[in-house]
Amino acid sequence: MQRVISIAEVKDLVGTEVGVSEWIDVPQSRIDLFADATDDHQFIHVDPERAKETPFGGTIAHGFLTVSMLSAMHSDAVPRLREDNVGINYGFNKMRFMAPVPAGSRIRGRFFLKESRLRGPGLLMTTFDITVEIEGSKKPALTASWMTIIQFDPKDLPQV
Repeated sequence: MQRVISIAEVKDLVGTEVGVSEWIDVPQSRIDLFADATDDHQFIHVDPERAKETPFGGTIAHGFLTVSMLSAMHSDAVPRLREDNVGINYGFNKMRFMAPVPAGSRIRGRFFLKESRLRGPGLLMTTFDITVEIEGSKKPALTASWMTIIQFDPKDLPQV
């Protein structure tokens, strides 16, 4: 069950790892569905026989598939805010694809809350440093600094 905290508690989490997601399977079928959804059918993603001849030794997930899994990892790992009405992606300050994700592997996300600040009435901006790990690999698939904005009703904040 996902932990629920208040916006007032977020400041105490800045500078800490706030969560690690469960492992997510990345089978060839998921890679193929992503290829269909994005019209990116490059052979290193969808042709296991031809991909065997590459330095990867087989098919690999699209880097953007790994990125797209961040939302699921976030939902699994990061405490939900009680006052949250809606959350949106704001962007990335930095993102690096560090290692390919082989078809059939598993990935998970580690979330470190770097910053949290009010951006105006009813808007909370958070910045997470994220590492996406590949099970059994010393090198991560992805590192990123991800910003999100959470909209809430300012009346929900405790009065000080």
